[in-house]
Amino acid sequence: MPSAFIYLGILLFAVIYLFTLCKRPVYEAILVSFIILIAVTGKWTSIGTYIEGALSTSLIYSMVAFVAMSIILTKTKVIDSCVAIILSLLGRVTGGAGYVSVIASAFMGALSGSGPGNVMATGALTIPAMIKSGFPRELAGNIESNASYMGNMIPPSSNIVAAMGAFTALYGESSISQGQFWVVLWGISLWFILQRILMVWGFCKYYKVKPMTKDELPSLKKVLKEGWQGLFLPVIILLPFVLDYLFTDTFFTQRLGAAGAKALSKSVLLFTAGISALYAWIITGRKQHITPHKIAKMFANGVKTISPAIGVCLIGYMIGGLFDDMNVADEIGQFIVSMNFSKFGMVLFICVLTCFLGMVIPGSSLVVIFGSTFISTLASAGVNPLLAAAMLPCICGVMCGITPPLGLGMYAGMTLSEAEFGKTFKNNLWWVAAQFIMQVICLMGWLPILGL
Repeated sequence: MPSAFIYLGILLFAVIYLFTLCKRPVYEAILVSFIILIAVTGKWTSIGTYIEGALSTSLIYSMVAFVAMSIILTKTKVIDSCVAIILSLLGRVTGGAGYVSVIASAFMGALSGSGPGNVMATGALTIPAMIKSGFPRELAGNIESNASYMGNMIPPSSNIVAAMGAFTALYGESSISQGQFWVVLWGISLWFILQRILMVWGFCKYYKVKPMTKDELPSLKKVLKEGWQGLFLPVIILLPFVLDYLFTDTFFTQRLGAAGAKALSKSVLLFTAGISALYAWIITGRKQHITPHKIAKMFANGVKTISPAIGVCLIGYMIGGLFDDMNVADEIGQFIVSMNFSKFGMVLFICVLTCFLGMVIPGSSLVVIFGSTFISTLASAGVNPLLAAAMLPCICGVMCGITPPLGLGMYAGMTLSEAEFGKTFKNNLWWVAAQFIMQVICLMGWLPILGL
């Protein structure tokens, strides 16, 4: 057995034992597993190198920027206005509250990058609306949680920047622009949004769900008057990446040079978060709640929200550095390639592997530690490497969030809907199975993907 599997086994055992049995936080379990691996490999003198390498990546700071932006958007209630507008438009349709949950939660999840946090934020509006419409409680909770976790694969979620890092580590930073990568991610995400909408439609037929009554719907005139400016937020967030995708090789390169266009593309992630937060502050009617003093206090209180997510990613980069030294990813990749899978067999194997690993390891850590390995092994079997990289947030981040025992989104949705665990778990299996099938279909290249 390759030594790489021994190290991976140690990592999995430590995380499972601490997180599942000892009920310790995920970031703590990952940190302890890193220390155990250091002890086993004897790499004590290299700890500083691993920490420096993790802290020197710009991706970490991009993640911080977007998580901080999500705090401001939540406090200014801009997102609440967008959800209310969507609900007033779609609530009249049979099962409309479910469709609202899919669309609004996917968008909010993309901004926050926090599946459980998004479930609690948008679910407070959508889950009661679904239950009033006749959705079973367990279905309402699962629709919300599965929609929320799509945020992990939809730009501008901070989770996807690690996937681009894995791709550029293999093919170089000049091989792709931020804009091109994000367009491919949007192209993939559209199919998964459609899949969830079709599942909501099917469940509505099965359970004979009714439209929301007029009294339960917010007034479209009122919510448009109060929140129409919030509808420009998606444009502000997405436009820089679209322009980067369309004009990097022409307009920007001609005026800034190749190096300048490359630097501009890399900085899009950082300044977009700041511009979006500033716009939210300008349009909000709650300016008394976001004075400089209160913003500072807001971030101080939000440290508990930011720290675990960033900590997991940071420690994940540290483990990735250690695994690079020990050639863990290369050994695993060589072992998988040696099994001579067909393209379909390789896609199936990687999807099963990430599903299993995602039960105990956070998706962001999976992408950081094994992203390049997954891309190269899939590419060796004939999968478009850009498609493989763009699917990493999906097969790692989304599947991790909806699959127990680490499927925190299911527990958050179950809490809000006050559903029974057994019924919620059984219904959730349908969503996990559909997610898995869609992953295989996309990786096989059986669907046209925007940007490829």
